[in-house]
Amino acid sequence: MPTVEVTDLKDGDFLLDVRENDEWQAGHAAGALHIPLSEFVARYGELTDAAPQDGRVHVICRSGGRSAQVTMYLVQQGVDAVNVDGGMQVWAAAGRPVVDGKGEPGHVL
Repeated sequence: MPTVEVTDLKDGDFLLDVRENDEWQAGHAAGALHIPLSEFVARYGELTDAAPQDGRVHVICRSGGRSAQVTMYLVQQGVDAVNVDGGMQVWAAAGRPVVDGKGEPGHVL
């Protein structure tokens, strides 16, 4: 499984958050695209519209399990995708910014 550490992510890297709506509203990485795992296949077109054509998709969830499923699916579709190891828990612990649904400081559920 292709994996990347939170500390290896750079500002501007494309981030896909696959957590559910309540988790997203509580706190997420600013600029991430949100498509919950439960809706992912139906909303796949949103990813293809938003993702950079020649860039990598960094997939994140709370701890890495759901994002691993989506990463494997994307790789099977020929997408350059990697799972963000440790997910939003590690993101927040590393001091990366987390915002809520209103753009205010958030927290990881």
